Amino acid sequence: MGPHAAPLLPLLLALLGRPDAGRAEGCDLQPVTAEPPITLSYATSTVPRGCVSSSSVGTDRELHVLSVKWSKVSAFPLNVFITPRAGSCTKPAVLVLLCARCLATITSSCPDLLVHTDAHHSLGTTMTLGPKPPMATSEGQLLAWARVTYGGITSYSELRDPRWVQLRLGEDASSPPDCVPQEHFDASLHLETEVFFHGMKGCSRRDTQSTSYNPSTRVAHIIRLQPEPSSVVTEVNLSLSCPERAASNQSNQLLILQSRANLTWSLSVNNCHIQFMASGNYRIAPVSSMVLTGELLPDTERGLIAKAFEKNYSIVASYSVIPTSTRISLEIQEHEAVRRVPTTPNPPAPTAYSLPSMLLLTLQPWKCTDDTMEIIIARSHLEPIKDVVNITLRDISCQAEKNATHFMLKTPLSHCGTSLESRGHANNELILNLAKGTVLQSVRVAFQCEIPRELFLRLFPTAAFEAPQTELEINKETFVQASMRWEDHPADLQLKECWLVAPGREPVLLLQGGEARGAGVAMLEGPPSSRGRKIWRFRFTYAIPEGGRVPFSATLKCKAGLQNNTIFEKVLEVTVKDGWRLPNNRGLGLAAVLGITFGAFLIGALLTAGLWYIYSHTRPISKLQPVSSTAPASESSSTNHSIGSTQSTPCSTSSMA
Repeated sequence: MGPHAAPLLPLLLALLGRPDAGRAEGCDLQPVTAEPPITLSYATSTVPRGCVSSSSVGTDRELHVLSVKWSKVSAFPLNVFITPRAGSCTKPAVLVLLCARCLATITSSCPDLLVHTDAHHSLGTTMTLGPKPPMATSEGQLLAWARVTYGGITSYSELRDPRWVQLRLGEDASSPPDCVPQEHFDASLHLETEVFFHGMKGCSRRDTQSTSYNPSTRVAHIIRLQPEPSSVVTEVNLSLSCPERAASNQSNQLLILQSRANLTWSLSVNNCHIQFMASGNYRIAPVSSMVLTGELLPDTERGLIAKAFEKNYSIVASYSVIPTSTRISLEIQEHEAVRRVPTTPNPPAPTAYSLPSMLLLTLQPWKCTDDTMEIIIARSHLEPIKDVVNITLRDISCQAEKNATHFMLKTPLSHCGTSLESRGHANNELILNLAKGTVLQSVRVAFQCEIPRELFLRLFPTAAFEAPQTELEINKETFVQASMRWEDHPADLQLKECWLVAPGREPVLLLQGGEARGAGVAMLEGPPSSRGRKIWRFRFTYAIPEGGRVPFSATLKCKAGLQNNTIFEKVLEVTVKDGWRLPNNRGLGLAAVLGITFGAFLIGALLTAGLWYIYSHTRPISKLQPVSSTAPASESSSTNHSIGSTQSTPCSTSSMA
């Protein structure tokens, strides 16, 4: 670098003083959505998820699993370096690398390395390429396949946006017996990686015309290290490189490096004439090993932006906050990204044609099984679009049903113009018909629906296998369909076994090894497989002895597997129905209902007879024995006295006369 370092030292001596945070007003950081002005990466041994175990100690090989995920497509190949941890290779090793969207170069200093990968790869001469790993739908399925195939897992690491990975082979008998992934796992004993940072933001002052960019525009790049009190890092090696043809513009760029005060920045500069400021101490490696004192920089977002504005840099082209790391790589890109840095004013509103696409791709209202596609869109989510008359798929005869709250559509994957050419995905288009005045306009949104790689179970009441249900009727034939998509080698996929399990009862084995087990079970011929989808069908009768307790629910469990012992399990919860029970009274059978009815009738009859008996023996005597007209006088007089006391006075007077 030599004389090119001259602009750096005078600037650092001159940039003193505290910034005014008020200078940052009018500059609100926004994500950089265009091509980023820098490429930033840092080394780390902390992975998003990972684990180690001693389960491979007693096996023939140690097994390391790397699962790579990308937040955006990488323009760089992934380099994977395999080295022994203790200086010598003591045991054959297996590497499982899941990196479907990358070009991977794998080099190993240990012989007899077996590699399973789905990446576009370049292998060294000492390695053997094995079959591709299964396309697992979850972390658990991937680790289960690894355990079953090789007997144990030495390490597992999930990586996000890696640039390179160094994996150190070796086992540790003191590790946990099982590899149980943990969040933010420290993998420093066996792994180091450099990962890209894609979370940078940018802004410019309101009074800056960022769209009228010219070579004299002054822009700043800010890198802030997250404060980590427990960090043992004392020196950060920053590699800074710039494009050769942009040298004339670099003097108008400022790099601010903010960290804790006791950190030393060791700068390695390649073809850069950029100005910079640093917290703590720093040295410029190609020029001198002398450690120079930096300055006290603000430790807040607003303060750092104000510092850049104070030095008359009106655009913050990139603002990045990353973990404290021993190695950081920063490349200033040669393109016009700084001309398109997000500004504080609101971005242009989406057009009537771009808004539906943005909205639907954000909502992703589609869901696929192995043979159906279902789309449900709440009307409230479509309010920004307005005037949606109807929604169809690519085949316009497939129109969504609508009610007051939702648009709904369900169709087989073989209908409505759905394409299954993409591996593990169903492709179609949503067509939104919008009412624009008297004209009907259509907006097409292409989408991809992921087909889960899992086992599906469905219960049917008849052999037509239509209208699946989740109700199992005892003592009646029930029809079961198990299905799964496996495009790699569908012939290798077999239905291993199925059980029916009910609380309080012995599990019932329905089939095993593709053959029916037990009474009332029979395998049925299924439809021919198509596009990697395999279907098994069978029927069975769930019989319960007379007087036996009928459970309210049961569980149908089935397992499918490959020849390499990869297992896929599915559980279907069903309710149990007794055909002799009344539909609205699941607690009583027919016999109990009849008994209660007869008992109620008998009690009613006895009660009626008892009431009649009481009534007949307590009626007034006068009504049982009428008074005779020829009764003796004395008896008549006595009777008249007792009864006639209630008679009228005229009658009494007439009698006395």
